[in-house]
Amino acid sequence: MRPEVSVRPVHIGVFAAVLVLVGGLLLGWSGRAGAAADPLLSRGRAATASSTEGSSYAAGKAFDGNTGTRWASTEGKDPQWLRVDLGANATVSRIKLAWEAAYAKAYRLEVSADGATWTTVAEEKAGNGGTDEWTGLTGKGRYVRMYGTARGTSYGYSLFEMEVYGTADATPSPTAPSPTGTTPGGAFTVVAAGDIAAQCTASDSACAHPRTAALAQRIDPRFYLTMGDNQYDDARLADFRAYYDKSWGAFKAKTHPVPGNHETYDPAGPLAGYKAYFGSVAYPQGKSWYSFDEGNWHFVALDSNAFDQSAQIDWLKADLAANARKCVAAYWHHPLYSSGGHGNDPVSRPVWRILYDARADLVLNGHDHHYERFAPQDPDGRATADGIVEIVGGMGGAEPYPIEQVQPNSQKRISGDYGVLKLDFTDSGYGWSYLGTDGKAKDTSPTYSCH
Repeated sequence: MRPEVSVRPVHIGVFAAVLVLVGGLLLGWSGRAGAAADPLLSRGRAATASSTEGSSYAAGKAFDGNTGTRWASTEGKDPQWLRVDLGANATVSRIKLAWEAAYAKAYRLEVSADGATWTTVAEEKAGNGGTDEWTGLTGKGRYVRMYGTARGTSYGYSLFEMEVYGTADATPSPTAPSPTGTTPGGAFTVVAAGDIAAQCTASDSACAHPRTAALAQRIDPRFYLTMGDNQYDDARLADFRAYYDKSWGAFKAKTHPVPGNHETYDPAGPLAGYKAYFGSVAYPQGKSWYSFDEGNWHFVALDSNAFDQSAQIDWLKADLAANARKCVAAYWHHPLYSSGGHGNDPVSRPVWRILYDARADLVLNGHDHHYERFAPQDPDGRATADGIVEIVGGMGGAEPYPIEQVQPNSQKRISGDYGVLKLDFTDSGYGWSYLGTDGKAKDTSPTYSCH
């Protein structure tokens, strides 16, 4: 049972009247005067929410300093929450909420040092919308959350702005726990490729996947990503052992794979050989989809063979809602946009919408056997600065496909050169190079900042 909190919000109209009546006496109350002087900590910080009504109402809209934008949850459901990461532990002294018409009748304001254990610092049980300003608070934590338990209307919860004031600690605080136990802090490199192991070995001079594996191993990244069709043609366990294992298998323990359509062709059953070969590496959370954190990044590994399964879609929504990292990358096999032989695959569009609403930054795909990068775009293919960057990286070793119909927003296309993506991530952005098996950069991306 959560403790009853006696601090009450100061509604702006009432607060103005009190100022007229008592003048400077309020400033003599050190708790409220000190709170008003504390700096704003939440502006522009990474934010997440239990849900959003759509891409125009993302969590970050409540922390952008623009009263013309807002966060809105899905309609008709309780509870819902909105959370901001202050970047470091802080002593929170004041929280201001500017409600849209869809306000909370009952809610809690909570703080947490790790994003897992929450302490209530204020509670409203009879809210009436407008602007609530809670002062005299003494909460301490890195994460601050509005947890709505009862809507004031039949709609959802919606805030124009949520402002958190206080004093930040001088030393960094722990971040929300993640499956890998990592915490934000510094740059790291990742190698990625899709469409990898043809049925050949290094004894065949035309065999490419041993060469891409050698390049990938020389780079020595933090870890490896594969974007499906790891093994051709039917991805039997015997094929994995005979071909993939002789090249990319050298760093299997550092690999985070996803399956492609060829993994479903196994006569022993869809994904049977894939699951038997990779084991818990590919099923760390018991499914063929999963997520993990590294630094300030949240990585989401998806099975695009099963995008029609509600279990994966529901999991994805919950996973993104719980994410506390600023930057998000997702990867799977079938690209929504591609200028190659397979072309655009609309099976990925609903997933793109979910990622776009969560302000994801980067999507990696395979399937078409070429390299391609796209400008940031939305799920409907409209170029936009807050869109998702997509890379097709299907040049890991399978026979190249030609470029056929160039898609809008495609910025660079390379076919015929085998290679890997060398992705460089920081706490606030990313960039990459496409390296051929000769080790030379065939393309270098712009540097992007996370949303």
